[in-house]
Amino acid sequence: MTFPCTRMGAAVSLALLQMSGALAQEAATPADDALQMNRVVVTGTAGGTSKMKSSVSVSTLEADTIARSVPTSAADVLRSVPGVRAESSGGEGNANMTVRGVPISAGGSRYVQMQEDGLPVLQSGDFNFATPDAWMRIDGGLSHLEVVRGGSASTLATNAPGGIVNFIGKTGEQEGGGLGITQGVDHRSSRFDGDYGGTLGPRTRFFIGGFYRVGEGVRETGVTSERGGQLRANITREFDRGYLRLSVKHLDDRTPTALPVPVRVVGGRVAAIDGIDPRTASFYSPYWVPDVTLDKANRRVAHDVNDGMRVRSDSIGLEGQVELANGWTVTERLRKSNNSGRFIGVFAGNNGVEGDYTFATGQRAGQAYAGRAFAAVVFNTSIDDAGSVMSDTKLARTFRLADGARVTATGGMYIANQDLGLTWHFNEYLMQASGDRPALLQTASATPGLVGPAFGACCSRAVDVQYRYRSPYVNLGYEAGPLNVDASVRHDRQSASGTANIATGAQRYDAATVQRVDYGLSHNSYSVGANYRLSGALALFARASEGVAFNADRILFGSPLDGSTPISINTVRQLEGGVKWRSGPLSAFVTAFHAKTRESNYEVTTQASTANSYDAKGVEIEAAWRSGGFGVNGGLTLTDAEISATAPGAETLVGHTPRRQARAVYQLAATYESGNATLGASVVGTGRSWADDANTIELPAYRTVSAFVNYRISERIMLALSANNLFNEIGFTEAESDGHAARSVSGRAVKASVRYTF
Repeated sequence: MTFPCTRMGAAVSLALLQMSGALAQEAATPADDALQMNRVVVTGTAGGTSKMKSSVSVSTLEADTIARSVPTSAADVLRSVPGVRAESSGGEGNANMTVRGVPISAGGSRYVQMQEDGLPVLQSGDFNFATPDAWMRIDGGLSHLEVVRGGSASTLATNAPGGIVNFIGKTGEQEGGGLGITQGVDHRSSRFDGDYGGTLGPRTRFFIGGFYRVGEGVRETGVTSERGGQLRANITREFDRGYLRLSVKHLDDRTPTALPVPVRVVGGRVAAIDGIDPRTASFYSPYWVPDVTLDKANRRVAHDVNDGMRVRSDSIGLEGQVELANGWTVTERLRKSNNSGRFIGVFAGNNGVEGDYTFATGQRAGQAYAGRAFAAVVFNTSIDDAGSVMSDTKLARTFRLADGARVTATGGMYIANQDLGLTWHFNEYLMQASGDRPALLQTASATPGLVGPAFGACCSRAVDVQYRYRSPYVNLGYEAGPLNVDASVRHDRQSASGTANIATGAQRYDAATVQRVDYGLSHNSYSVGANYRLSGALALFARASEGVAFNADRILFGSPLDGSTPISINTVRQLEGGVKWRSGPLSAFVTAFHAKTRESNYEVTTQASTANSYDAKGVEIEAAWRSGGFGVNGGLTLTDAEISATAPGAETLVGHTPRRQARAVYQLAATYESGNATLGASVVGTGRSWADDANTIELPAYRTVSAFVNYRISERIMLALSANNLFNEIGFTEAESDGHAARSVSGRAVKASVRYTF
């Protein structure tokens, strides 16, 4: 497969055409700095440095910019970031995410680490049914977002060779706060937000904020699918030589999740089935019966399918920095989190069969039904424990050389203990193929609609594993005039211990089938980069890196994990280079990249192992323009990716495009401010891609448009109206390899809100 030279040439030419103007352009004023090139970034750097001096690709999004993109979840925010591929079609959690050229071949975010205030939400991004975004919520406590793609993420975080997404909270620097109410216009949902920050004394400040919501959600379910909220608070004390911050978070939230629904394949392309709208169907319904599962003590326990995804988190964090003697500075981040919950979603086991059936539940129970019925598989997983303790300790000093150059040395130790306790149980039901409050249909079982254990009773599983990480790292940075050079290494060690078990016939956990987990792995990662500022408005950069993402529970039921056989790991090698410039009101960030990924997977439902290598190259463009009250931000990522190697027996896949990898992904957002009004719109689009590695089923290209209008009726009161997916586009983000089921972004969701600031 070759990349069209015209596309690559056009992208690079666009960058080069602007250089001559940038060479003579001095540093822009902050108002002109549309991409905030002079802003200090702390994510993916050993010490804070500006984008203009850094040799990594990094984007920042302010809280107001995030709100204007009209996101429906934390993962949805990332669709606006160039180079990030976020399939935010699963609701508040369960999103699939990666960065330019690195594959999405398993659920979650295997190669990208999601952080809150510099520490991971979960240590592994691809735990089954427990992805980090499930414990992330966007509210008034968010200050800004920093996103690093590639580069130093390999050595400055564990399990993050693809990048780092860091949600940074407010800490009370600005006095004041606000109260807000948001109401769904075309769906039943109410949300209440509040936040306040300020000072308690000359050197002490605080912040507190959160939200509560209740309703149905953007997909109609006929039941209360959303209920819960979040509360966050912190207090900061400053000293002559540093600061100390204590933070707490309480999250208890219940939201619906969206899984693939029945579809068909027409002319090799995924298409909808009559009666099931992929934008709105969730198969939560008032007509469900309790889903009875097996717990780890071999007891039968009943659950309400309509509970959807329920997450709980109580965390306490400590952050501090102290300047020691002789110029040394020590920084500590520490957090303990108790995370748990339950994931219940309805997955289409097939795309249905037309026939004559009998209603088993609902208002028409006992009556005849002539139509399509499908296998509704209830993914019912108890997240018994996803708690963690994480600590990142850094010691740094800057040495000034005789010629005026500076050398900054940083050494650190990252320690994490991540627990994972899961209990799976998948039952299959016969359900009416309708997206509007479907009912269960009669089967031979005494339980209405129940067929029995799903997928040949493969999926009643008990997991209790503890993952331990010990990761020392060193970074050296050199700055002399316009030149910045840095090099870093990291030694990651993962050890795992615990048990995993499959219930015999989905009926009972037996001691004889317990799988012992006891192994250790290590890997050395590196990153080397340089940045040269040709002027105050133009810089060139380049970087080479290699990093690792350790496997977690996705390999628990494959090869023996007692240390008797080798354990596979996933590695990413990257080369990148580019240019940053400003010319008047225009700012741009262009990066060419080449990524090579080697990974192993184990697929539970098919009980198949895979081992593939991927090769991807392309260009990523981020640009912004400001003039008066008008502003435009945009991004374009062009990628040529292929499967470069496979395990024996799958050689026919070599040369194919990896699943769900589009050649072009783009973003464009425009805003206009006039008087008391601000309005804007954004479009996020992706080209066509393949649903499977065999390249037999196509996911059509799609784009979604969101829009908003804000009006300040007084100094303190603002009204807002916003719409996500304004034109109600169907956008398939994934499909099963046989084409029987696929998942789409949600349809149009309109919200109105009012906010009072004080």
